[in-house]
Amino acid sequence: METELLWGFNLQAWITIITVLGMFTTLLLTKLRADVVFLAAIGILLVTGVLDAKEAFSGFSSSSVVVIGVLFVVVAGLTYTGVLQWIVKNLLGQPNSYGKAVIRLMLPVAGLSSFLSNTTVVAMFVGIVKMWSKKLGISPSKLLIPLSYASGMGGVCTLIGTPPNLIISGLYADKTGHVMNVLATTIPGLFCLLVGVLSIIAMRKLLPDRKAPESDFEDTAEYTVELLVPSSNKFIGETLDYAGLYDVKGGRLIRIRHFDNVPVALSKNEFVMGGDHLTYAGHIKDILQLAQERGLQVGDEVINVGSKTLISALVMIAMVTVSALGIMPLLHCAFIAAAAMMILHCCTPDQAMRAINWDILMVFAGSVVLGLAIQKTGIAERLAMGILDVCGTNPIVVMTAICFVGTFITEFISNTAAGAMFFPIMYEAAEKLGYEPYPFLIALMVSVSSSFATPIGSPTHMLVYGPGGYRFSDFMRIGLLMNLIILAANIFIVNIIYPLTPLQ
Repeated sequence: METELLWGFNLQAWITIITVLGMFTTLLLTKLRADVVFLAAIGILLVTGVLDAKEAFSGFSSSSVVVIGVLFVVVAGLTYTGVLQWIVKNLLGQPNSYGKAVIRLMLPVAGLSSFLSNTTVVAMFVGIVKMWSKKLGISPSKLLIPLSYASGMGGVCTLIGTPPNLIISGLYADKTGHVMNVLATTIPGLFCLLVGVLSIIAMRKLLPDRKAPESDFEDTAEYTVELLVPSSNKFIGETLDYAGLYDVKGGRLIRIRHFDNVPVALSKNEFVMGGDHLTYAGHIKDILQLAQERGLQVGDEVINVGSKTLISALVMIAMVTVSALGIMPLLHCAFIAAAAMMILHCCTPDQAMRAINWDILMVFAGSVVLGLAIQKTGIAERLAMGILDVCGTNPIVVMTAICFVGTFITEFISNTAAGAMFFPIMYEAAEKLGYEPYPFLIALMVSVSSSFATPIGSPTHMLVYGPGGYRFSDFMRIGLLMNLIILAANIFIVNIIYPLTPLQ
């Protein structure tokens, strides 16, 4: 129903604005659970008629929300079979400073995200980073935000790395008949990534030091750890049973090798010798406690690359490859991969269900619904069009202003929707100013994928929100500065690589 306009917004738009502002205020000033606050906001929009029932619950059936839920199951299979532990040991290594840890994490994540789904990459790396951070003695909250930021900045580096790039390049081809090169955004993207990595290292004190809640999934995950018997150990010469090293709490002895590196048959009557290597599978906390109580040294994590390890790795590789090549949608690939993990006993159904973080899915579904309300009521479009009335004729100012609003809008709606909505505005603004739209659109691609200030600004932010133990305000502390830094880097590099060219 049409209502009297106030400052260009109708009644439904004002209800949406007040609801969103109230939701953010509540999240910033209280300790209420984010999923409860989002659910309340959806309820307000439903009761007031801003959204109908189908729209209010559309987030729970959104393919992107379902994909994230299914990917939790895939990651569970990778964890229980030891694939993630292998990655920690062989890919990320053991850097001796926080700065080196950030570089070792962000660069490979950004590289993968240039060609694969950002959501897939972050979903796989969340568990890896939590394990890795424990080995480094760093709070996971210090690394999970950089993980999410790296995936977003890496996705910008190619046209296929993130949906907004595909949308904008496709609209450009339809409009002009010219196809953008798949590497059109590579140099600007790499420059912004470098600036982003250095900025995070410089502003690392703004990253929160939160204690992440330990989930049942983590508590029950089995690790394979090697314990070493030092030559001074008091149990040398005793049997494994007497030394309390055979039947142990929370784990089991699966292999023993004496100092001569020859494996022996497992028996509780086997004697303990100096230099023995005892390999246990079980809960990491219990195994580490055993080592402390019995005077053993913790060796490297041992990943027994057996059939299940290889199977789960191949399932993950197949899922990523098939979806990246466009043979099958990511949603279908994820469902097949999750089913394969359970059918092939890489994880049990019970383990899979415990791996799913329902709080994250609730918040992400809520953010999809709020984005729909902002679009439906015309709020986003009205804000974008207002830019053209106040910026004058300076092309750099217009480009910067539209990119700034684009970054701001993507804090509330999907970057794909923002890219589609801002394309005609940026294209028309460039033509009215008498310049080729190409550089303007490159800058737009980077900006709509550079939302760092709220956890709902990107699905990858929502993936790290719960595991990092973050509060809503944690993203703003560093994210607002990151938005401004990357915006400046974006405008600077785009105008160097793609100088403004007058229309012929």
